[in-house]
Amino acid sequence: MRRTDASVGIGLALLALAVLWTARAFPDVPGQKLGAALLPMIVGAGLLLCALGLIVRSLRGKAYVDEAPRAAAGSEHFGSALVIVGAVLAYLLLSERLGFLLIAPLCLLAVFRALRVGWRPAIGWAIGGTLLVHLAFYKLLRVPLPWGVITPMY
Repeated sequence: MRRTDASVGIGLALLALAVLWTARAFPDVPGQKLGAALLPMIVGAGLLLCALGLIVRSLRGKAYVDEAPRAAAGSEHFGSALVIVGAVLAYLLLSERLGFLLIAPLCLLAVFRALRVGWRPAIGWAIGGTLLVHLAFYKLLRVPLPWGVITPMY
């Protein structure tokens, strides 16, 4: 696990640095205090912090999970990974047709259940997360997400 943490940490750090470097060149948005680079810079900084945490953990020698049941864990993680990839593909293929407010909670619910989150918290986080992301994009960033079959009621 130490080697995996270090490898993923280094890869994540490289990705974070690429995001931060690319976001520097984003243009300012006329009439707004915050430019287009703000969100990518926040994401890049968060990725860099996560990468540093993984690298430090690997250097300390602390593993996140026990490595004893290695064969069983590999097969169960494969199924979860397939559900996550399927949810992303479903979102990409269906978001324009169905709309963000319908497809996002379904995708989140599928991912949460694949990661063994209980039904109540999974439903709550799926609905709450969808509404929070919609609010952030629609009201704060003024970026409309696809409405699909639901038309805005304003």
